[in-house]
Amino acid sequence: MILYSYWRSSAAWRARIALAWKGIDYEVRAVDLRAGVHRGADYTQVNPQGLVPCLVDGGAVLSQSLAIIEYLEERYPIPALLPADPAARAKARAAALVVAADIHPINNLRVLNYLRGELDQPQKALDRWMAHWIAEGFRVLEATSGSPYLFSDAVTIADICLVPQMYNARRFGVDLSAFPRLCAVEARLMELPAFDLSRPDKQPDADWSK
Repeated sequence: MILYSYWRSSAAWRARIALAWKGIDYEVRAVDLRAGVHRGADYTQVNPQGLVPCLVDGGAVLSQSLAIIEYLEERYPIPALLPADPAARAKARAAALVVAADIHPINNLRVLNYLRGELDQPQKALDRWMAHWIAEGFRVLEATSGSPYLFSDAVTIADICLVPQMYNARRFGVDLSAFPRLCAVEARLMELPAFDLSRPDKQPDADWSK
């Protein structure tokens, strides 16, 4: 199993957490987004969308982090990342999508580059943009009922999406004082080996100069 990843990509981080949570051995192949490697022919032959993560499992080539996580859940159901009850499963997925569909897509690197380049927006405006949309989503998640984790007493796909987004929020200077519950959940999750070992600074391609 091969995971094409970038150390600071929150979407790739989600896939790394899921693989670690399920104890799956895999090979990391780094794709340097800052250098534009994802747009090159070598990578787009693997993943035509040119994004990370991309998981190759035998003849299966899979993109989009949540699709990858669902694939892993179906192939390796234990330990689970989705509740057994159908309604609870839907709610966990909905919480995950607050991050993966509502916050992250409009705050990722290519969107920020477009705002900075094509629309000539200064960094201060980009920071305000990021903070606004992160706070909008976090207000929803702060009200999500669950303990000790985001959705329940068990780790779910929602927690996998939360942790990388909390990292992004801090990276861009978002004030998290209005979200004490999310901070507490994140702290508990980062005590778990699957979350700790998957974090950006522990990846082989980590490069703080970029």
